[in-house]
Amino acid sequence: MTPDDPLLQILACPLDKGPLTLLMPDNMLYNPRLHRRYPILDGIPQLLPSSGEQVPDAEHERLLARIDRIEQRPDRQGRL
Repeated sequence: MTPDDPLLQILACPLDKGPLTLLMPDNMLYNPRLHRRYPILDGIPQLLPSSGEQVPDAEHERLLARIDRIEQRPDRQGRL
């Protein structure tokens, strides 16, 4: 999955139905509202509620900083 994949426009968190952020090269989708990450295995997002993992507060802050840097990049490649 790449940052320009059209699938990203329709993927949603299975718990709150909100948008997810792709974080590369970690191959994961992140929901900052619920502090949950979902793995991408062999290019397939694992979006069952049981597939998600709650992240601790320190990890959440680190991921938010990455998301902020991604959103500020002019090319928006999703890699940091």
